Amino acid sequence: MIKHSFVFYGIAFFGIILVRYFVVAGGMYWFFYSLWGQLFVNHNLRHQSPSWQSIQRDIQLSVLSAGVFALAAASILSAYSWGLTRLYSHPQQYGLWYLGMSYGAVLIIQDTYFYCTHRLFHHPVLFPWLHQGHHRSRYPTPWTSFAFDPLEAIVQSLFLVGIVFVIPLHFITLMAVLTTMTVWAVLNHLGLDRLPAAFPHHWLGRWFIGPAHHSIHHLKYTVHYGLYFTFWDKLLGTQDPNYEKKFDERLTGKVHAQDGTQ
Repeated sequence: MIKHSFVFYGIAFFGIILVRYFVVAGGMYWFFYSLWGQLFVNHNLRHQSPSWQSIQRDIQLSVLSAGVFALAAASILSAYSWGLTRLYSHPQQYGLWYLGMSYGAVLIIQDTYFYCTHRLFHHPVLFPWLHQGHHRSRYPTPWTSFAFDPLEAIVQSLFLVGIVFVIPLHFITLMAVLTTMTVWAVLNHLGLDRLPAAFPHHWLGRWFIGPAHHSIHHLKYTVHYGLYFTFWDKLLGTQDPNYEKKFDERLTGKVHAQDGTQ
């Protein structure tokens, strides 16, 4: 691996992260909020499209977040070049089976970390400093997916920095985790009405967080804190008690939306 300076890594990753954000979030926004995207809208669900000013705020916060995550990525690669991390580059070093197992393990650990920190950020003392910026978008769009306050971005980036010192991870596995995090965050911020009500609310999908699940969090701050999975919300009592019932009724066409959380 060719070694570069910390500054080089920081600038390079800042550009990469920004391009990724505008391509993924911008592409999803263009697709689902264009005239073509109206074909997918569930008109039985009330969802207010955010103003352009709200989107601009999300983009500004996302640029700041990109800077924070670029510094984290530069720290990881610099530490790797000094032989300090547990990252490795030969797939056979731990066996091919370990690639999939470590990927799943990191997602579960990251979801746990995110749930705990996210719930903590909603404490009245911490919320204005760490999480208020993200919640300025009461009705989120893909642009909201990366809109963290700088302090929140630091806390979330610390997970990625820390995990490479604890668990042996192949670079492919690390990239897969980062890709999953990006795509999942964008999907979760599509909005309440941008995908069919059946997504992802079949029997397996109930264990995964989707756009409807996370949109309720933006409307009701006291529920739905997870990133990928719903099991921490269910186990610790922060799942909206009416959530599954409401979507069961929607799937069978029994009710229409009656309030902003439906």
